[in-house]
Amino acid sequence: MKKTILIIFVIIIAILGFFGIRFYNKYLGNNIEKEGFVLIPHNAKPQQILDSISPFIKNKDYFTSIAEDKNLGKNYKPGRYELKPGMNNREIVNMILAGNQTPNSFRIKDFDDVYQMVGRVSKKTETDSAKFVKKLDEIAINKGYKNAEDLKKYFFNNTYDFFWTVTPKEFFDKFENDYKDFWTAERIEKEKQSGLTRDQIYALASIVYKESGGKPDEQRTIAGLYINRYKKGMKLQSDPTVIYAVNKASNFTQQIKRVYYKYLKEPSPYNTYANKGIPPGPICIVDKNSLDAVLEAENNNYIFMCADPARFGYHKFTDNDAEHAKNAKAYQDWLNSKQIK
Repeated sequence: MKKTILIIFVIIIAILGFFGIRFYNKYLGNNIEKEGFVLIPHNAKPQQILDSISPFIKNKDYFTSIAEDKNLGKNYKPGRYELKPGMNNREIVNMILAGNQTPNSFRIKDFDDVYQMVGRVSKKTETDSAKFVKKLDEIAINKGYKNAEDLKKYFFNNTYDFFWTVTPKEFFDKFENDYKDFWTAERIEKEKQSGLTRDQIYALASIVYKESGGKPDEQRTIAGLYINRYKKGMKLQSDPTVIYAVNKASNFTQQIKRVYYKYLKEPSPYNTYANKGIPPGPICIVDKNSLDAVLEAENNNYIFMCADPARFGYHKFTDNDAEHAKNAKAYQDWLNSKQIK
């Protein structure tokens, strides 16, 4: 009798253990085979969601069962979701139901134009580049501009976090708010004192950024130099504007490493060798340091600058023709020695 009871007891324990393990594995156990990110678009079909998640999980049947119990196929939130080691099925499903997606880091660098930026940005969003551009064009037109390129001043060179599902409008709104926050009452007062329009400030800031390579060390000095040239009625003669003009004429398919005399006559309003005054707009997306450098330009007498071959990324400044000619020759000799063409 005792033996029979013991056998029954063992059987019951075994059954409970079996179902207990199944329950644990189904609801509480780690079901991640490998970590990674799952992209679930709007209007995704239930099978499409399961197919996206399948490569990352160990037991597809357990996950499918819970997903169906919670009606994941109808109640999901689209997004980019990170699957981490140790996550169980309930955590995965609840994460997608709640829309707790993981943001992406977007590096907005010194793109020559807005369309270049969109080409890069759209690779990290659900919206393709064509639709992204179309919406930004619409936003620009509604603001009285010609197209998205005229929105360049709203964007800042920096790193931002966005969700994969960010819409073009949400994307732009973030930058427009950042733009409004930047233009504080103090900066607006400096803008008035500068005697420059905001478009001129952005155009000069883009030149300062390009000439400085984005390093803040010399930016106020460079800004002061170009403002001196502008006030004297001299041509700004900035090499980056020539590069921009030539690249723009080729739809940015031509890459120039060295400015030759043949480029100086490029018929473009952005070419400051061919035209007096400040270009009609920025030649790149700028950072806030460059704008502040123009608003707080150094009070100096410099009207010439030349890259310093002895200090890569820095310049020699002067207000003397002869000294500048000497500096320029030294730099040209260095370019030739390095066979930079």
